[in-house]
Amino acid sequence: MKLCTFEVQTHLGGFRRLGVVFPDGVVDLNFAAALQLGNQKHADALVPPSLLGWLEGGARAHRTAMEAIAHLPPEMRQGNRGETLRYRWDQIRLLTPLPDARSLRDFFAFEAHVKRGFEKRDEAMPKEWYEMPVYYQTGHHNLIGSGQDVLWPRFTERFDYELELAAIIGREGRNVKAENAREYIAGYTILDDFSARDIQKREMKVRLGPAKGKHWCSGLGPWMVTVDEIPDPYDLVMTARVNGEEWSRGYSGDLHWKFEEMIEFLSWDDTIYPGDIIGSGTVGTGCGLELDKWVQPGDTIELEVEKIGVLRNRVLRP
Repeated sequence: MKLCTFEVQTHLGGFRRLGVVFPDGVVDLNFAAALQLGNQKHADALVPPSLLGWLEGGARAHRTAMEAIAHLPPEMRQGNRGETLRYRWDQIRLLTPLPDARSLRDFFAFEAHVKRGFEKRDEAMPKEWYEMPVYYQTGHHNLIGSGQDVLWPRFTERFDYELELAAIIGREGRNVKAENAREYIAGYTILDDFSARDIQKREMKVRLGPAKGKHWCSGLGPWMVTVDEIPDPYDLVMTARVNGEEWSRGYSGDLHWKFEEMIEFLSWDDTIYPGDIIGSGTVGTGCGLELDKWVQPGDTIELEVEKIGVLRNRVLRP
């Protein structure tokens, strides 16, 4: 399944709902489950109308969702109480799939990108990078979805994109072994780790961060694709376009540190939870810094990952 968070406008204002993506639009998963179960309260308990709630429901929520979609008549647009089951794309506003994420940990796992960064700083590649998968925590409360504008922050003159694959955790765990870690991943999506390169360069001279150069905003979306639709996350073509021109092309199979190894490292004497997001780090050539090409106000950035879709954001300078 492709699961999204969308907003629908009513006379009472906007409401966020959990949807299943189809070519012609979105099915409200909570209402579809209510139709299948014959009871709205049961649906609210088993398939809540948020992706975080659905993730926390575990295998039972996944099974109920699959059954609800499988048994929904293709021509049926309203439930028994008049609730809308199906929306066209022009009837909704797509949001980031996980607006209430628990955390966002971004790794530094593509060797080509890491090497290029150290080369540009005239520094040697640290041997410690090959000894453990390193990461930083960034602003999980500042996520935007596909189609939403990203505001150029007033503290930078060097705005950049970063082309990344992300895994979303669907199961609580602690001291998880790498060989079992795939069982803890619910699905995959695209991450654009927007960067203010000039302030990032300054703050990291004191050997701390990145912080302000990253935390102000990240793009995540357009939806989460469940693991059954991506049996091999290390066989995906990744591309970035700016105003329709391809700037970056990479391959998820080039990851030096796999998600399974990241999860093992994260969960050493610590707990991972449903709704945690893990970023891969930038694929080789996957940012303007590597290319010495820079995004400008008004540009549209499109990140595409095979089998997932396109994360599209326009950059606006207030």
